[in-house]
Amino acid sequence: MSASGGTKAIVAALAANLAIAAAKFVAFLFSGSSSMLAESVHSVADSGNQGLLLLGGKKAQRDATPQHPFGYGRERYIYAFLVSIVLFSVGGMFAIYEGYEKIKHPHDIEHWYWPVGVLVFAIIAEGFSFRTAIKESNPLRGNLSWKEFVRRAKAPELPVVLLEDLGALVGLVLALGGVGLALLTGDGVWDGIGTLCIGILLILIALVLAAETKSLLLGEAAGVEEVKKIEAALVDGDTVTRVIHMRTLHLGPEELLVAAKIAVQHDDSATEVAEAINAAEARIREAVPIARVIYIEPDIYSETEAAKGADRDATPGGPAQQPEARH
Repeated sequence: MSASGGTKAIVAALAANLAIAAAKFVAFLFSGSSSMLAESVHSVADSGNQGLLLLGGKKAQRDATPQHPFGYGRERYIYAFLVSIVLFSVGGMFAIYEGYEKIKHPHDIEHWYWPVGVLVFAIIAEGFSFRTAIKESNPLRGNLSWKEFVRRAKAPELPVVLLEDLGALVGLVLALGGVGLALLTGDGVWDGIGTLCIGILLILIALVLAAETKSLLLGEAAGVEEVKKIEAALVDGDTVTRVIHMRTLHLGPEELLVAAKIAVQHDDSATEVAEAINAAEARIREAVPIARVIYIEPDIYSETEAAKGADRDATPGGPAQQPEARH
């Protein structure tokens, strides 16, 4: 992911949410609409989430230390996971509570023009933020569908902002519908129903974000295309004849660890093998620039040993598998 692209989308979302949160809260004070209160808390939570994403990106830039020799790239995953928790607890659960209270104890909406005007303004502002996130995501998305992009992206910021902005837009429509029906029918229960729907929507989005970022935190392999490029770069057909097995792991969105056992000719000298390994590392970095940590172990290929499969005790997870897209 382009760091500048992700930061631009986050800043646009942060600016929009801060302005919207202030406007929604003023509208709640004048109208007493629970939908507006739920939406104002939602926007405050979203603003905090964008702050968390920016903080995670800043912390991830720290240099590696002896205690953390592979750096701090996964800080971005941790803070993205915190975003899902904030969205679930502060946004979703609060909205459900407010919706339940409003349905149980409905009251009329006062000064209807405040919530309606603010909601229209918020839809325009969120639309601008959503448009920015889409624009920054398109070059990285390529031919993937939006669903595939959210599920396969190794950098969490753009998928998080996309889902937040989409949830905010749908939530605003629900709030506008709840307020509108409450005004048309004179029954404040509709305002509570709109608030309840907002809470359910936020919880669903939070669960999706939590599932995706949990997978990244556990450690994901490189994508299928990257794995193919690395395997092709390893084999030179002369000294390196094949890849016996290989593991890849994302240390962060833009840093990949590659560990491979390669087959070399049995009569090659140590110097020839060392030169072949250095050349293979250079080819890998040229083919996949984010492959920054590379460990290559030379071995003599044996069909008999290969037929036995990988040693599960020596190879975590058992035999190597091609990475699959998450579904």
